Amino acid sequence: MKFLDEAKVYIKSGDGGAGCVSFRREKYIEFGGPDGGDGGRGGDIIAEAVDHLNTLIDFRYQQHFKAQNGRPGMGKQRTGAGGQSTSLKLPVGTQILTEDKQSVIADLVEPGQQIVLAHGGDSGFGNLHYKSSTNRAPRRADPGYPGEEYWVWLRLKLIADAGLVGLPNAGKSTFLAATTRARPKIGAYPFTTLHPNLGVAAVDGEEFVLADIPGLIEGAHEGHGLGDRFLGHVERCGVLLHLVDGTSEDVAVDYATVRTELQAYGAGLSDKIEIVGLNKCDSLQPAVIEEKMAALSAATEAPVFALSGVSGRGVEKVLRELLRIIRDRKPADLPMDEEVQASGAWTP
Repeated sequence: MKFLDEAKVYIKSGDGGAGCVSFRREKYIEFGGPDGGDGGRGGDIIAEAVDHLNTLIDFRYQQHFKAQNGRPGMGKQRTGAGGQSTSLKLPVGTQILTEDKQSVIADLVEPGQQIVLAHGGDSGFGNLHYKSSTNRAPRRADPGYPGEEYWVWLRLKLIADAGLVGLPNAGKSTFLAATTRARPKIGAYPFTTLHPNLGVAAVDGEEFVLADIPGLIEGAHEGHGLGDRFLGHVERCGVLLHLVDGTSEDVAVDYATVRTELQAYGAGLSDKIEIVGLNKCDSLQPAVIEEKMAALSAATEAPVFALSGVSGRGVEKVLRELLRIIRDRKPADLPMDEEVQASGAWTP
């Protein structure tokens, strides 16, 4: 299945049904009076988070979603049927944004979470509604009110406990494959990873979710390489594992390049707890490892670990440190942006 993390869709709730003008006419009944019923209410557009989806690929083939209109009222005081609502099934972690992408309507972070995106139109009254002591035979009926319609953006942000960042070919996919059952594409060329991958890492009998995103290069926030759009998938992570290629000539420069892109992206990524891993140490001599560890330690205040995703050296130690940080953050950690409206209705 192809991974798609962003889609634009058009939604329209149902129009309300019109009221009816009708009078009771039966044999031997002299004064029948008005009996026109009200129309039915239009259906809603509802967004729901479900836990068996992990991509927005379905919304590439269908971009328009409309709810059913309410049925009109009828004689004999019959009210029209309400329109059927339409539900958008979304992966957990999906954000719903306005058409200009400036405002977040909702952030669906739990399975079963729902929000009404567009309310159905109210129904029109039939002439029975207007009957009174001074108006015994009203001939007035109202049309139904129109539903709401507008475009929204759907943006999927994966929910993971820890995220992998680094330059292309820093060994992120190899580390993910070595620590989880995920099987990302691995190759000896830049940008092997073209979309995010998730895996469940286990250490000391406990598990946590690890996210791998495509590599960043200098100028990614300006659109260079694959850009920085995929950084949204590590926004919810409690800790970042920053992998640096140990075979690089200047590991401090490589580290600074990625940090610059994190700061340019914003969203608090540069403030997250970070662990730095000097990767590919299986290809280095001990003296070279010590030299490059010292260079990284001078460039950051974060703890630095020497590891190798290929040989497994230092991997378990890094996983234990990640798990410790995740465990310490769990009670207070809520993977939701502050400006997000998590539930209830929203009016465009």
